[in-house]
Amino acid sequence: MEYQFDFGPVFARWPELVQGTFLTIWLSLAATAIGLPIAAVLAATRSYGPRPLRWLVGTYVELIRNTPFLIQLYFVFFAMPGLGIRLSANGAAILAMVVNLVAYAVEIVRAGLEAIPRGQIEAGRALGLGPIRILRHIVLGQALRIVYPALASQFVLQLLGSSLVSAIAAEELTAVANNIMIVTFRNFEVFGVITVIYLGLSLAFRALLGGIHHRAFRWTG
Repeated sequence: MEYQFDFGPVFARWPELVQGTFLTIWLSLAATAIGLPIAAVLAATRSYGPRPLRWLVGTYVELIRNTPFLIQLYFVFFAMPGLGIRLSANGAAILAMVVNLVAYAVEIVRAGLEAIPRGQIEAGRALGLGPIRILRHIVLGQALRIVYPALASQFVLQLLGSSLVSAIAAEELTAVANNIMIVTFRNFEVFGVITVIYLGLSLAFRALLGGIHHRAFRWTG
């Protein structure tokens, strides 16, 4: 039996696909904007903080990195209401994405922090700089240059991983695709189109973030 390809019903619903694409991008950007500053603080805590705090951060990192993102998402959306904390689908998606991203970004940023030669930190102390000023003026800039490519890759992984939030009815691209598939019954066409969209988003953001890296760090080697 020959399959008759028909992309017409899918392309006819392009406004929904565009809306789902923009929500996918927005969720990823929002989670990254919230998560990276938290990750930087926790990474500094794990590298330079007191032992009990280092242990707490390490426990959090291991817990999140060794459990599925889908379970974390379900916990936020379905389990937290039992504690009286109710979030919308989009709110739960962002919170779960932040929790997940931070656990991975902590280790990325920590690797950058620990790559800074200890002699530079000791020199800062010799000049009378406190820990916060050393971190701000000596460590963070160099660490960011080191870890930027890994953080950029993590953002793209976050963008692609956002497809899982369709499981709690957040109307991002995959959820929109499921809705279109139910109406049109054009399974191959629907998922062929969103595969191309996800590929385009990945390549576009890799190019954009690569350009930012080139311009921001071209004078720093």
